[in-house]
Amino acid sequence: MDPNSSKVKTSLLLVSSLTIASMITISASLPDMSAHFKDLPGGPSLVKLSLSLPALFIALTATLAGAFIDRAGRLKLLGAALVLYAIAGSSGFWLNNIYGILAGRALLGVSVGVSMTIVTTLVADYYQGKARQQFAGLQIAVMSVAGILFITLGGFMADISWETPFLLYLFALAILPFALRFLPEPESPVVTSDTPDTAVKAGTKSPPIIWLVFLNVMLMWVLFFILPIQIPFYLKDLGVEKNSLIGIAIAGSTLSSAISSFNYSRLRGWFSHGIIFAIGYGLMALAFLVIAVGQTYGLIVIGLVVAGLGMGLLIPNSNILVMQLAPPAVRGREIGKLTTFWFLGQFIAPIVLLPFINAYSQASVFSGIALITGILCIFFFMSKKYWSPVA
Repeated sequence: MDPNSSKVKTSLLLVSSLTIASMITISASLPDMSAHFKDLPGGPSLVKLSLSLPALFIALTATLAGAFIDRAGRLKLLGAALVLYAIAGSSGFWLNNIYGILAGRALLGVSVGVSMTIVTTLVADYYQGKARQQFAGLQIAVMSVAGILFITLGGFMADISWETPFLLYLFALAILPFALRFLPEPESPVVTSDTPDTAVKAGTKSPPIIWLVFLNVMLMWVLFFILPIQIPFYLKDLGVEKNSLIGIAIAGSTLSSAISSFNYSRLRGWFSHGIIFAIGYGLMALAFLVIAVGQTYGLIVIGLVVAGLGMGLLIPNSNILVMQLAPPAVRGREIGKLTTFWFLGQFIAPIVLLPFINAYSQASVFSGIALITGILCIFFFMSKKYWSPVA
């Protein structure tokens, strides 16, 4: 089937939409979950871990999945990953044990590590140049829109009970037929089990700068992921009681991310990768500053919207850069590494930031992140000429 057909593109976008939903769907449930498990030793901390635990298992799975699909083909694991996504994701509705919920979240991460690596590699296989930039921006935009729907629905469903949002993960079963029917195995060369080792090694080494992209992606998510983790508690402290309002606030960030991602290809035609990184981090710095000084619901929402604009540029910019740097024969494993560093950043975010949250006020922590992102903005602006490989 032609990769440019609407059926192929729709299927890619539907599978992509599950990625962001895997993490933030239950965000609005966190305060009520914490209250439910408050009498369990370490209960509130375990509840926060439930949001970020999938990221660890995505990180552990993605690189292995990337190596597998370079040798065995792109699509062999996708169907199983989608079924596992539905079962593991919805398990939080059926279970009333925090450790069982954490186990389900871990398996959810395994499914996303496989599916996201496959779908991102397919984008790099199917499209080139301008078409790749356009679809990568559209992919992140659709992921963001899906995040809006899932986080908003999750907020309203959390007002019913903290368990109810877990049912949203069953959506993967509706996507399964599209993925199995309409996604073709790409014609791009993959390394098979009978490929000579010399052929595998020849011309398949990515330039060293790709590791700087990976590290940047990890840092980017460490800094940004404090928002879905801490904003619900920050808003509760400011007197916002309705979980639906918390969900809407976080969804505002996701909406703005969709808008900037959708326009990424246009900006990429004007600016280098380095300048886009600088713009993205500059918007993040402004956003965290507004959140730090804002003491009203409206100002927090404005800050979240600006943060989304920044992340909506940073994510496709990183993805496209890795796609350009990775030779086709090792594209799966390099995109697997990208996925690993992406979600490793999300997992370690609370571990890295929690000591600062406990030692300082939340406003002080947000101010510190504003300073760090401002420094990153300057760094990428000063080093802009090093971040523009040929498409």
